[in-house]
Amino acid sequence: MHGFRGVSRYRTVWISDTHLGTRGCKADFLLDFLRHTECETLYLVGDIIDGWRLKKSWYWTETQNEVVQEVLKKSRKGCQVIYVPGNHDEVMRDYTNLFFGGVLVKDEVIHQGADGRTYLIIHGDKFDSVVKYAKWLAHLGDWAYTVLLSTNHYFNLVRRWLKLPYWSLSAFLKQKVKNAVEFISHFETAVAHEARERGVDGVVCGHIHHAEMREIDGILYCNDGDWVESCTALVEHADGKLEIVRWTDAPERVAVSSSKRLPAGVGA
Repeated sequence: MHGFRGVSRYRTVWISDTHLGTRGCKADFLLDFLRHTECETLYLVGDIIDGWRLKKSWYWTETQNEVVQEVLKKSRKGCQVIYVPGNHDEVMRDYTNLFFGGVLVKDEVIHQGADGRTYLIIHGDKFDSVVKYAKWLAHLGDWAYTVLLSTNHYFNLVRRWLKLPYWSLSAFLKQKVKNAVEFISHFETAVAHEARERGVDGVVCGHIHHAEMREIDGILYCNDGDWVESCTALVEHADGKLEIVRWTDAPERVAVSSSKRLPAGVGA
């Protein structure tokens, strides 16, 4: 992992599952990451703004607003920003091939790395049978997940008071619960199979909040993780090398979270 001193420069950066508009969003970590990262292309790989949560209750902090402004600022400075929507921000799929503040919306993208390798960029929700065939169950699961994240929040307040680093309870449970492990494995295999069918060398996705980079039957499977649990991103170096960056490795760089909320309709 990097020491995170100064600004890190990459050819490409992928982030997903930021879930702006929710209490679980680690907006401070995300804003810090964006401010200390420069890239030629920034991919927003779905579930950037959580429409499911915002429909139920409005929640938007100043820090979350600053995250959006930071992305738009990167676009104005010449960074190519491509937004590939997911299931929580699926309304954006109605605007495929259109620009918003310099941000291009695409349903999917083929990215060519500096080393010539090609990657399919998708959110990945279409490979989740619950989201695809039982949306009501997906919403129920989303509610349960929100409760778990709330528990995790208070747990980490205690850890911060004890001068301990951030630790994700939900990520830990994913690794230990058999059904969760099997779901992740099946998801990764299905996504890699799709990439193979498309004739590309690899795939970059999000959706399952589990950062990973490994080869599956000759396909390089990459998941950039999330910004509610692990605070991870996938980056491409100038030579085409890919790497997962975990921003919670540098918690001292992050300011105290802003609890001040913005009223509905303000900001993003």
